[in-house]
Amino acid sequence: MLKILNYFLQSILVYFFFLIGRIVGLKIGRKIFSNLFLILGPIFKSKKIIDNNLNIFSKEIGNIDKKKIINDMWKNYGMTFIEYIFLNNLRNRDSHITLINAGILSQIINKKKPVIFVSGHFANFELMSMEITKKKVPLATIYRPLNNIFLNPFMEYLRRQYICRNQIKKGINGVRDTINYLKKKHSIALMVDQRVSEGEKIYFFNSHALTTTLPAQLSIKFDLEIVPVFIERDNKNNFKIEFQKEINPKKFSDKLELTKELNRVLEKMIIRNPGQWIWTHSRWK
Repeated sequence: MLKILNYFLQSILVYFFFLIGRIVGLKIGRKIFSNLFLILGPIFKSKKIIDNNLNIFSKEIGNIDKKKIINDMWKNYGMTFIEYIFLNNLRNRDSHITLINAGILSQIINKKKPVIFVSGHFANFELMSMEITKKKVPLATIYRPLNNIFLNPFMEYLRRQYICRNQIKKGINGVRDTINYLKKKHSIALMVDQRVSEGEKIYFFNSHALTTTLPAQLSIKFDLEIVPVFIERDNKNNFKIEFQKEINPKKFSDKLELTKELNRVLEKMIIRNPGQWIWTHSRWK
């Protein structure tokens, strides 16, 4: 009962923030909530987890400016938060987006053979699936529902309405749904940077991390290429979405070898702009 009450109070606060955002508009909303999250974020999220994650990161790549990375993360968090209620604006215009190697999307349509798009929680990560569907690529995207039962229905509505109509809930049933979409020639999009309890312990920045093998399993089973996608926000709140070179599953001996490669790709993305990755997840637990 206490948890339900807590979720309810959280939802009231979030909906109030969304209302403020709609009143002031996207441009001012980004400024307000980037600074608000910079102040409030450390209160609600574990500093210990963030510090531990950054320690693992720094051991692998050398000296880092922790304070700048953390501040940039919270600012991006705040801007991404308020952008949810402006997804319709982002859906209906293109001036804020630069697509790199977008020819890959045309090839998918022409070949009528799906791929698996993988990325992490960079910048506004929702834009990956949005832009793919805007280019008329048949797509289904795997998502993890919010724990908050008062917020999740609204978030699911926004995702189906403006990001990708075909939403697959993470889990066993979701795997079956994913296979059904693949059989219907739909590509699949998912984030591969979070810890999953059913995953395999695979090195990520030279420390074992429970990692999903689902993309590798699907890629090998159905002979599908994997397309890594990097998303980055610039200082004018425009976005660059880079479709990287396809990964051919035939070059790897098994799902673990392929998953190791996906972790290496993800590491390179994080190194490019660590302040736009979400360090609050307990990735190496």
